[in-house]
Amino acid sequence: MRMGVFEPKREFSVDRSILDELSLDEVARKRTCTRGPSLKKRLRESVRCSLPRLKGWLFSWLPVLSWLPHYNIRENGLGDLIAGISVGIMHLPQGMAYALLASLPPVYGLYTSFYPVLVYFIFGTSKHISIGTFAVISIMIGSVAERLAPDANFIGNVTNGSSEGVVVDIAARDAYRVEIATSITLLSGIFQVLLGLVRFGFVVTYLSEPLVRGYTTGAATHVVVSQLKYLFGISPDRYGGPLSQIYILLDLFYRLPGTNIAILVVSLVSLAVLITVKELNSYYSKKLPLPIPIELIVIIGATVVSYYGNLNEIYDVHVVGEIPSGLVAPRVPNFTLFPSLVGEAFAIAVVGYAINISLGKTFGLKHGYKVDSNQELVALGLSNSVGSFFQCYSVTSSLSRSLIQESTGGKTQVAGAISALIVLVTVLKLGSLFEELPKAVLATIVFVNLKGMFKQYMDIPALWKSNKVDLLIWVVTCTCTILLNLDLGLAASIAFSLLTVIFRTQLPRYSLLGWVSGTELYLDTEAYEEAKELPGITIFRSSVTLYYANADLYREALEEKSEININKLLKRKKKQAAKQKRLQAKEEKAAKKERKRENGVLSISANETPGSVHRRGSKADLRKDSQCSNGCVNEGFEREPDEKTEDRVMEDAQSGRHSVILDLSTVSFVDTVTLKTLKNCVLSNSWSGGTSSLRPSLRIICSHPFMMRSCTVSTTRAKGCPAMTVHWRWLVLLSCDQQRSEWTLLPVASIPPLLLAPSLPPALAHSTVLPPAQQGSAFP
Repeated sequence: MRMGVFEPKREFSVDRSILDELSLDEVARKRTCTRGPSLKKRLRESVRCSLPRLKGWLFSWLPVLSWLPHYNIRENGLGDLIAGISVGIMHLPQGMAYALLASLPPVYGLYTSFYPVLVYFIFGTSKHISIGTFAVISIMIGSVAERLAPDANFIGNVTNGSSEGVVVDIAARDAYRVEIATSITLLSGIFQVLLGLVRFGFVVTYLSEPLVRGYTTGAATHVVVSQLKYLFGISPDRYGGPLSQIYILLDLFYRLPGTNIAILVVSLVSLAVLITVKELNSYYSKKLPLPIPIELIVIIGATVVSYYGNLNEIYDVHVVGEIPSGLVAPRVPNFTLFPSLVGEAFAIAVVGYAINISLGKTFGLKHGYKVDSNQELVALGLSNSVGSFFQCYSVTSSLSRSLIQESTGGKTQVAGAISALIVLVTVLKLGSLFEELPKAVLATIVFVNLKGMFKQYMDIPALWKSNKVDLLIWVVTCTCTILLNLDLGLAASIAFSLLTVIFRTQLPRYSLLGWVSGTELYLDTEAYEEAKELPGITIFRSSVTLYYANADLYREALEEKSEININKLLKRKKKQAAKQKRLQAKEEKAAKKERKRENGVLSISANETPGSVHRRGSKADLRKDSQCSNGCVNEGFEREPDEKTEDRVMEDAQSGRHSVILDLSTVSFVDTVTLKTLKNCVLSNSWSGGTSSLRPSLRIICSHPFMMRSCTVSTTRAKGCPAMTVHWRWLVLLSCDQQRSEWTLLPVASIPPLLLAPSLPPALAHSTVLPPAQQGSAFP
């Protein structure tokens, strides 16, 4: 009942015949596995040229050709224009601010906001993401640039009149850092293009969402630490390697008494204005047609105040400095730096692509279009590779700019191209106007734009409620990123994330299933009160797949849950096999003597009974009798009647466990170790319970197609076995259990694969087998 309305009870009923594998294949019309075309034919087909194939190839590698000719200006033009102008205005402050994160002059952030955007316009498949500078990638570039080009390498002596001093050659330092940035950008772009060409876009699936969010949160901490020197106007020493952020913070606290008060005031005022207006933008987002471009307003205002107040000369407020007008000529990156940049370049390529594809797929799912992961990898790689020749550093998509592009009406990649034109106009005509802009203002812009990343700390309580393993991945990733730096932190985080997968398979949940009365459902007896264990039948299940690393754990859990000892049973089986072999050898020797005595003629007594201890036949016949036929173990000998054994077996047959079903529905693949372990379980002739009593009548059933094919003697006969479900297995065993007073066995063709039917003692040796005509009566 819901809200006073009675809902009718919904039921379903299934009435069908018992299907074996062959019948199921016929009813479901199983497809035959056809052999694919030969390698020669595939190669000939791949190089075949035709106009449709050429057109499809061009459209796949140049997506702009598939949508730009059909661009609807009336529907999309106005929205793309407004979105492009809005995003272009955001590019200006963010480009200059993030260039400081990359330890580069601000103008290179503007270059990075222009060239790669045009390349992505041609090759990209996402309609809403904004390519350009991003805080995490910028700090990764900056850490490499500062490591390979520290200030200490560019110190020189300068004579000013009668005094001498030591200064840093900033021009030489920045020029070398630009070489480092462009080289690592080209190398990361090459990695991305190569991975895209070999269709390796799925590699990002190994970077789970908790890992990516934890990594970006840790990287945001690096960004904050790197910008504190601009906010306070102090210059701490540079530290590298693990724990470098701790050392930098300690050095900053030590130098706090030397804070430049004028810079601190500029920082606090800028922060207050930016935070206030951004909160207003968020609060009145539905009422404002466009968000207030407060970042651009703060930059213009701070530049005017700094210029007319002469803050640089009077109060020693650090400013951006010279910004050259115009575009730079293409320049080949320094290839000699590649050996020292391989590790960092690969990390930048992976992180940049992970951020890009996650945003792209989010917007694609929201607006109903497909984002090609492999083409995105190629597009991002080409954006980096081409941009590196024009003094750009690595790019990826930005969440803040992408949200602005979507919310202001952007519908296609044309919005990105318009934003690049806004940046171009600034670089050509307006760049020199920002030379007096205080660096502290750019640092505050970076701070405010990190708000979204620091909100990711709210993932901790959410993950605590949903999945504690994902929470552990998030915390370890964030911690490793902060303490081990960005490159080592990423490697350690990926390794830990993969280890958690192995760890989960090592500690699965093992459960005994019980039947819910009146249904065909079998649920965990510990989790559900109405799930009752079936008398004499145990159903055992693991929550994860089985493979070599947890096969022994599965066996141990099976022994513990079912109160059995497989090793003891296997030893007993070997002893029985050895005893049988000795009896066979003895019988063969006696038969040989008898044949010699009768000149090779075998005489068989006409009144010999089936229960006789002596057998006649060849060695091959005896071996054949002892083999497992269709999963049923038929012993090739019979023991002498033993009154105690008969009484114990009969008592156990009435009251003890007689069957164990191994539910392998969670098993997605079976390796050789798992196969061997399950075979040992299945081929155990008898089980040992909690006491010393043996139960020769116990059956073990595995419900898995691969196990059926691998463990049965005849695949053809296995195909004649009934289709595998836990419920059907129970019906079979129930029919067996209902006839246990007479010890009537099911026909061999009806017994499920891997159903163990060990030899019976002489008291039960005269059990009858149902004829084929009565097979249907064996099932309820």
